[in-house]
Amino acid sequence: MVNAGEMNGSGNLMDFLDEPFPDVGTYEDFHTIDWLREKSRDTDRHRKITSKSKESIWEFIKSLLDAWSGWVVMLLIGLLAGTLAGVIDLAVDWMTDLKEGVCLSAFWYSHEQCCWTSNETTFDDRDKCPQWQKWSELLVNQSEGASAYILNYFLYILWALCFAFLAVSLVRVFAPYACGSGIPEIKTILSGFIIRGYLGKWTLLIKTVTLVLVVSSGLSLGKEGPLVHVACCCGNFFSSLFSKYSKNEGKRREVLSAAAAAGVSVAFGAPIGGVLFSLEEVSYYFPLKTLWRSFFAALVAAFTLRSINPFGNSRLVLFYVEYHTPWRRKTTRLGKYPVLEVIVITAITAIIAYPNPYTRRSTSELISELFNDCGALESSQLCDYINDPNMTRPVDDIPDRPAGPGVYTAMWQLALALVFKIVITIFTFGMKIPSGLFIPSMAVGAMAGRMVGIGVEQLAYHHHDWIIFRNWCRPGADCVTPGLYAMVGAAACLGGVTRMTVSLVVIMFELTGGLEYIVPLMAAAVTSKWVADAFGKEGIYEAHIHLNGYPFLDVKDEFTHRTLATDVMRPRRGEAPLSVLTQDSMTVEDVETLIKETDYNGFPVVVSKDSERLIGFAQRRELILAIKNARQRQDGVVSNSIVYFTEDPPELPPNSPHPLKLRRILNLSPFTVTDHTPMETVVDIFRKLGLRQCLVTRSGRLLGIITKKDVLRHMAQMANQDPESIMFN
Repeated sequence: MVNAGEMNGSGNLMDFLDEPFPDVGTYEDFHTIDWLREKSRDTDRHRKITSKSKESIWEFIKSLLDAWSGWVVMLLIGLLAGTLAGVIDLAVDWMTDLKEGVCLSAFWYSHEQCCWTSNETTFDDRDKCPQWQKWSELLVNQSEGASAYILNYFLYILWALCFAFLAVSLVRVFAPYACGSGIPEIKTILSGFIIRGYLGKWTLLIKTVTLVLVVSSGLSLGKEGPLVHVACCCGNFFSSLFSKYSKNEGKRREVLSAAAAAGVSVAFGAPIGGVLFSLEEVSYYFPLKTLWRSFFAALVAAFTLRSINPFGNSRLVLFYVEYHTPWRRKTTRLGKYPVLEVIVITAITAIIAYPNPYTRRSTSELISELFNDCGALESSQLCDYINDPNMTRPVDDIPDRPAGPGVYTAMWQLALALVFKIVITIFTFGMKIPSGLFIPSMAVGAMAGRMVGIGVEQLAYHHHDWIIFRNWCRPGADCVTPGLYAMVGAAACLGGVTRMTVSLVVIMFELTGGLEYIVPLMAAAVTSKWVADAFGKEGIYEAHIHLNGYPFLDVKDEFTHRTLATDVMRPRRGEAPLSVLTQDSMTVEDVETLIKETDYNGFPVVVSKDSERLIGFAQRRELILAIKNARQRQDGVVSNSIVYFTEDPPELPPNSPHPLKLRRILNLSPFTVTDHTPMETVVDIFRKLGLRQCLVTRSGRLLGIITKKDVLRHMAQMANQDPESIMFN
């Protein structure tokens, strides 16, 4: 028996893996990353850079560039996300008004911008100017009458259908991942799941364009959730330019967490709320340095958006509000025909929305009007109160007044709009177009809140001697502010949908500037969460994740069952034995056959099949790549070459083919638990360490394996759910 290295005339057998080759360390699509391994790789990379920085000035400069690369990426994300948000806002404003008319002096102006430039606009008729013409005025030279109304009605529907058809066609042909809100998928990606293409360049381009189209079409959806997706696409793009992030999936997710914060920042004009939203709702791994970088990215994005000033009022949002998430339809008949579904829902929305002024206008403008307090200069129907001609108070201290006919008209119009918005929103989400749930949710809550506020206001005016009003509402005082009720209602409805608490309150007071109203907002957020939790613990994000069966372990879920690791591990009794590799007794052909006949993501490596003493763990993808590259780059490697994972090659008979050393791809410290470890502990380990799998041993002997999907199946089974229905296919 001779040593294989001596047989080939060399004292040391070459390990071809000493030099990296393409795709090692990467993951296949729809697989979960190994957080511990990514952290270890980044630590090794940082240690190497620190060591080299002492060798020369150039290496020291390179180490500084590496240290600052994170801040550079944050700056670029903030600039691009803010710019795209500003362009989207300007385009939506113009295309929404295009459904009703056009500016003759400059067709690219919206209605408001057109009348800004006019010298003939008066304050009372600030929405009317000769430069802006409705389609009936432009085409048939009529502004009033039945024929003008019908023509404007028809063109409103036609424009809406054109926008929606173009949007769904672009999504279907060029970027299927551009549909929906994106936040549930981003939340899953940040937990370590790989969905290739979801944050790609085509998705970024198509989502940006189609987001403008669908919001302009008048569908009951918002742009805020999709803006988070757009910002994360920006983060993924800039991450690919720096090897520090492009070659490490764990580090890439730190960038994506910060990008999500920037997305919320430009969606709501709320940089602090964006950071809290990323921390509370989206991120899975959020170290302290990511907190600071998230804040920086959100700040740059907000500053960029404000510099663009899309609304011309130095604010970051049109009024103060809105944001995200969707359902994807799975079993309905219309869901099989996505283009037809979008056309039908758009047509129904446009036909019903046009006659009601509160559904015809954009949802953000509606919420702005509902939030506003009624000053002396307000011309809205909601402010049509009967004034006392003898009132001598200043205009900013108007007392409660009896409602006029305009208020009563607005009340029943709002009631109809509320019912319509609830029903149409249910059918709008799940369509194959970009869509967010924040704005529709806030609109529903704001409408309900405003109506309740007006009702309480009139009760206080007419019955100020009732016990509930007597001690704090005297006659002639300004006791009730209906706009505040609308704001609290919007926060409550959104909190019930998303189960957000802290980040919701911060976003709301950043939107409104109403820091003094933080107490009612906090009460609304907490109460809405309690009420919603009584119907089910899942928010819209978690429900969407479970609907699509993504392998996501929610840290909010509790596991209190008294099961053990041996109850969950595979193989179980009656099943085939665990597929393993031996440290030095299998050939290349044996390994290739094992890979071909199974679909496992990796294989435990043991001393021998008799002893089953655990040595380490080898990933499937890296085995495939290693063998493929060895055949190409290392002479003498054939099908019957011995594969070994030890430091020294095994002793082989003379004239044996060249052995293949694969120790470098072996994880020598796989996470293990004993067979009597409580599953409560195992679940906690999977959550906090982000494991893909852990091995089950007894006294060092391999018994089985538990994967993340095994944990999810077991948790579903313990909750009396179908364990297979939640698995992503």
